[in-house]
Amino acid sequence: MSLPPASKPNRGNERTVPSRGSREIHGALLPKKGGREDSSKLSELMKISDILGRDRIVPQLSSQTKEGILRELVHALAKGAQQVNEGRMIEVLLERESLGSTGIGEGVAIPHGKSKEVKEIMATFGRSLSGMDFQSLDGKLTHLFFLLIAPENSAGTHLKALAQVSRLMKDPSFRKRLMEARTSDDIYAIFSEGDEKG
Repeated sequence: MSLPPASKPNRGNERTVPSRGSREIHGALLPKKGGREDSSKLSELMKISDILGRDRIVPQLSSQTKEGILRELVHALAKGAQQVNEGRMIEVLLERESLGSTGIGEGVAIPHGKSKEVKEIMATFGRSLSGMDFQSLDGKLTHLFFLLIAPENSAGTHLKALAQVSRLMKDPSFRKRLMEARTSDDIYAIFSEGDEKG
């Protein structure tokens, strides 16, 4: 479940050209195993429950367009976060999507980007029960959206979060539980349990 190499020039929000000692995951870079940090070590150091608040979970997204979904997620992200400029954040995310869809397949998308406006990594989760066309790699509808925004100079933290989200979302039973959850609290509890199993 990884994204293809970016087809357009990088504009500064993402590192999109792998180096010899790294591999790509969802448009970001992780060191290869045997390097200083592999993905398993990265994921051990990050708990989703530490960056995702209950008030930033949207149990039912309503939009049927990519930009609309991103706007709903960013709006939830901006709750209580004065440093988040919603308009600018949408631009960052759409620019990242122009390099290749973050719809990674199996009904999952992990839109992400970096911003100089935020001081720490921030996350939002949203769910579309009916699903929508997010231009996913497998051509199927996307239901589960995990948005990550990180400070510009936070490669390590950004990679840890991407690795942990990827690990959790690869599990079919985990995705099934997220789809069946009734409330934001239920969804948050599922992510917390996933952290503990990490």
